[in-house]
Amino acid sequence: MENAVPSNPLEPCYRFLGFEGVPFSITPDTELFFPDSQHVTACNQIRYACTSGTMAVLTGEIGLGKTLVVRTVLRQLPPEVRVAYLINPFIDHHDLLRDIYTRFSDTPSAAEMSLSQVHEALLQTVMVGTLKGLRYAVIVDEAHRLHPEALEMLRLLSNLETEKHKLISLILVGQPELERTLLLRAMRPLRERIGVWLKLSPLSRDEMDAYIAHRIRLTHSQGRFEFTTLALWHLHRRTGGVPRRINYACEKALLLTFADKRQKVGLSQARQACQEFSKAWS
Repeated sequence: MENAVPSNPLEPCYRFLGFEGVPFSITPDTELFFPDSQHVTACNQIRYACTSGTMAVLTGEIGLGKTLVVRTVLRQLPPEVRVAYLINPFIDHHDLLRDIYTRFSDTPSAAEMSLSQVHEALLQTVMVGTLKGLRYAVIVDEAHRLHPEALEMLRLLSNLETEKHKLISLILVGQPELERTLLLRAMRPLRERIGVWLKLSPLSRDEMDAYIAHRIRLTHSQGRFEFTTLALWHLHRRTGGVPRRINYACEKALLLTFADKRQKVGLSQARQACQEFSKAWS
């Protein structure tokens, strides 16, 4: 299978339990994307924003799958969409603009250019590309950490347009602090440009059960592995339905199940797994 188990200390555990892939990777593995309604809607809306010039905002608490949504969208975009995917929000607005220009123009470096020069060069690059049928999107992850000057610079970029459509789509992805920032009076000019506003929530108990079953189906040799009803109940109670927490707890529970020479995860393993992370989740 494509999601082959890497060489690591847990490999005997997965093999013993019948897995051919890592079911609960904590990295945003797009091949294991769980197509529940809210994540599918988020993907569809952000993909639309990237191709239409719309400004979109995606927020959610830590571990709810925001980055996985973005990376899934990046795999689905048509080749004519050029994306500047920015994951370092701590840089100042000048370096942010340079980074966007570098990604859109394939220019090795714009370090020697002034802010006005970078802005003019970016405008020319986007205008010429648009005439060739290209579309441009800027996606900023961890956008809640952006400095107000950087947000204002992004707002000015969102102003670039022809008579037909916007030249650059803007997608801001971040924790709930981003919502609070955008609701400030000073952010009104930027806020009024938001065409898509999405917020991810934790998984319900039924959704968590389906999430776990989905990942097992894609990675287990027989497409099935059992978590007892009580184990699932405890996992949802302690993780709160947060996918990242679910992954951590399930991975630990699998290791404990292997250590106990069992073939299914029971309440004991689920309880021990969650207990290990109790301080981090409190």
